[in-house]
Amino acid sequence: MTYHPKSEFMATIMQRGFLADCTDYQGLDERLSREVVTAYVGYDATAASLHVGHQVNITLLRWLQKTGHKPITLIGGGTTKVGDPSFRADERPLLTNEQIDANADRLKTVFTRFLSYDDGPTGALMLNNAEWLDGLNYLSFLRDIGRHFSVNRMLSFESVKSRLDREQSLSFLEFNYMILQAYDFLELNRRYGCLAQFGGSDQWGNIVNGIDLTRRVLEHEIFGLTTPLLTTSDGRKMGKTAGGAVWLNADMLSPYEYWQFWRNTTDADAGRFLKLFTEVPVDECERLGALSGAEINEAKIRLANEVTGLLHGTEAAAAAEATAREVFEKGGVGDDLPTLTLSADDVGEGISLTQLLVRSGLAASGKEAKRLIDSAGARVGDEVVSDPGLMFDAARLSAPVKLSAGRKRHALVQLG
Repeated sequence: MTYHPKSEFMATIMQRGFLADCTDYQGLDERLSREVVTAYVGYDATAASLHVGHQVNITLLRWLQKTGHKPITLIGGGTTKVGDPSFRADERPLLTNEQIDANADRLKTVFTRFLSYDDGPTGALMLNNAEWLDGLNYLSFLRDIGRHFSVNRMLSFESVKSRLDREQSLSFLEFNYMILQAYDFLELNRRYGCLAQFGGSDQWGNIVNGIDLTRRVLEHEIFGLTTPLLTTSDGRKMGKTAGGAVWLNADMLSPYEYWQFWRNTTDADAGRFLKLFTEVPVDECERLGALSGAEINEAKIRLANEVTGLLHGTEAAAAAEATAREVFEKGGVGDDLPTLTLSADDVGEGISLTQLLVRSGLAASGKEAKRLIDSAGARVGDEVVSDPGLMFDAARLSAPVKLSAGRKRHALVQLG
């Protein structure tokens, strides 16, 4: 891409690696240069927390606001009832209205860490598409909106085509999702003057549908911009660990575990992730990313502190670093390790090491726990343990016990 942007926002995101594609680089850049642009990202309420994969576009909205524009975080209270089929092998489980509302409330707490919601010209808006989707009249919607969509074209989108090519069922319910998401863009443009939708590159087809619909119905020019779907330098999907997703809500993943996720970044990714997930100046990101040998740890600790500070606060980041130093450098337990608290009933006559590794999140399954033990990767205290059937009774757990999986992942187990 040789385009030279005029606006601070476009220059920033291109320099920091946020840009995968845009429907009209120059058109969007010119609007950003001369006016306050409103843009949105949609987040379905399918879980009780967002995860690290969502953080790229939350950070993108943060840069939008910091460069003088207006972000919208759109919670999919309506679209969650349908489920996004994009690049999925099967249909999402349907949630109850109560589950969706509860999830939506929890997502809001993360957005407020990154964005300022106020009444100013660049104050962020928190919206829910149930506001306009829940009350739709089906026949009117088919007549006024459905007529603008070509089934032939919808079938050509990669997110749908890949599912059909594998002869996997795509329900009519899911097929409607892209129409509803397109309608979101139309409504946001009509109600709030929203000019752009941001999303991961897997959302390209949905975004383009919204642009086409809005041009047909309102004859307005609007834009779409996508970010790359992140993988680590060794090809793994960003945000997955042995314990599962890297959640953003502290009650689903402790600030210490979140800090550790970033501290364990591979050397080759440190500079790139500093640019994407922090506000450290680009030249400093590049300096840190170019370090080698033991010095690269400086970059990874800086990354962990900066990202954790944004999400959980600087005090939580400092506490996590202090715990890591206590555990790794001094062989201690630390004050901030993730803790599994068991009741006397949980322990009963005894609970095995394999079960403790799984329940503490250090292994995803019993099979993985046994493999960890067989490879001398499991430790109790600081001693390697080779017996997967090692039992812990209430007396042994009367004081906290530190479990370790490899050199970098630790947890405490205690009786409640």
